[in-house]
Amino acid sequence: MSELKSVIGLIAIALVFVGYVPYIRDIVKGKTHPHAYSWFLWASVGLIIFALQLTAGGGVGAYVTLSAVIITYVIFGLGLRYGKAEITRTDTVFFVLALIGIGLWLLAKQPVLSVILLDAVEVLAFAPTIRKSWHRPHSETLSSYAMNSLRFGLALLAMAHYSVVTVLYPATWLVANVLFCVLLILRRRQVA
Repeated sequence: MSELKSVIGLIAIALVFVGYVPYIRDIVKGKTHPHAYSWFLWASVGLIIFALQLTAGGGVGAYVTLSAVIITYVIFGLGLRYGKAEITRTDTVFFVLALIGIGLWLLAKQPVLSVILLDAVEVLAFAPTIRKSWHRPHSETLSSYAMNSLRFGLALLAMAHYSVVTVLYPATWLVANVLFCVLLILRRRQVA
C-alpha cells in the first residue's frame, strides 16, 4: 500500500508543477493577476502546515504540500512583478486577520489546534482573491484551480497516516478549489 501512496503522491507533486504552467503563462501575458496578500499567506502558512504534516507522519502526501509552497512563492514573486495592486480595505482586514491567526498559532503549540488555526488563516487569505475574481472572473486561470482540486484529492490519498493534522489542509483546499471553480464558471457566464 505504501508503494501505491508513493505513486499517488508523486503524481500529485507533478500536478502541482504541471497545473501551474498555464497560470504562470497567464501571469506573464498579463491575463491572470494573482492577489499578493493571498499568495504570500498561502505560501507562508503552507510551509508551516507542511512541517506539521511531516511531523504527524503524513509521508509523501506532506511533500505535495511542500511542492505547492514552492510554486506558491514563485507565483507570489511573479505577482509582485507582473500583477496589479488591487488591494482594498477589506483585503487588508482579511490580511490582518490572517496575521493574527498566525500569531494565535504561535501561542497554541498544539498540532491539531495549530492546523485548524492555520487552515482558517489560509481560507481568510482566499477572500481577496475571491473578491477580485467576483468582479473580474477572467483574472484567474480556471484550469489551474481545477488541477488543484485533483491534486488535493490525490494528496489526501497519498497521506501515509490519517489524522486531523495531515488531512484537514488538503481536504479544505479540495473543497475550496472546487467551489472557486464553480464561482469562476458561473461568474464568467453572467459577465458574458
